Amino acid sequence: MKSSSQSSRGFVIALVATVLWSTTGPIISYLSKTYSLPSLVLAFWRDLFVSSGMLIGLLLFSRARFKLDQAHWGFMIVYGLTLAIFNSMWTFSVQYNGAAVATVLAFSSPAMTALLSRIIFRENFSTAKVASIALSFAGTILVSGAANPAAWKLNPAGIVFGLLTGLLFAFYNLEGKVATDKHIDSWTALLYSFAAASFFLFLFNIGNDLFITHKALFSDLLWLGNSSIGWGILIFLGVAPTLGGFGLYTLSIRYLSPTISNLIATLEPVFTAVWAYLFLSEILTGVQVAGSLLLLFGVILLRAADK
Repeated sequence: MKSSSQSSRGFVIALVATVLWSTTGPIISYLSKTYSLPSLVLAFWRDLFVSSGMLIGLLLFSRARFKLDQAHWGFMIVYGLTLAIFNSMWTFSVQYNGAAVATVLAFSSPAMTALLSRIIFRENFSTAKVASIALSFAGTILVSGAANPAAWKLNPAGIVFGLLTGLLFAFYNLEGKVATDKHIDSWTALLYSFAAASFFLFLFNIGNDLFITHKALFSDLLWLGNSSIGWGILIFLGVAPTLGGFGLYTLSIRYLSPTISNLIATLEPVFTAVWAYLFLSEILTGVQVAGSLLLLFGVILLRAADK
């Protein structure tokens, strides 16, 4: 039984992790709007800074975690590819939908994870899980505007990228479960998955230069040029919200049950909406707020059902 002081400490740590995570969307949105930074370039540098931060951290504090069984390298490559595609879709979603809407749409992933778990792992469906999935999908439709036929004419890419973000994050979560079943340390998995994702995103950028934009190779990778502020924000994005968020969230589970930590993490869309309003003047409509609440209720119900 965990003491009251331990629970309080865990709650604060999980809350700080969630606040850090919630800044991801607004920072990506700011970089896209202020510097017109291409989404694939932004995703590449973000993942590279995360893996670099992990590399330095493990070199200093836990070199034993560099060890990965040879049998797991193939899985880790697939894990990294999923992460690379997810981060690309997430960045595109923020660009087309705005930070607040993109974050809420990403929270369709728990329902998609539950569906995929049923298909892949044959997990049983309780009444609570079915209700949670129904709430989540209803909320996703309202937030994305997919219920309005005009939205498919005005912002079809935003809807598609938002839904793909949730789906790809669901695949990433399931692969995380597989990594746990394979007894791969969470920090080791984080290091190599982000390193592999950086490599794949580098290839994505080359492919974009060669076949889509027809620009000179690597011409966009140094898009920020000598903008020290732009590079500083990009480094902060990789290290603080992503690496710091993952690290603190992992630490919080030492003091709290995973269910409670997950419930605290469901506050992320709320914090993101606040940041987006304060710094980007993004405001959710009444319908989108209603959809956000349905998504949050769906996630909370799913966590309660898991417990």
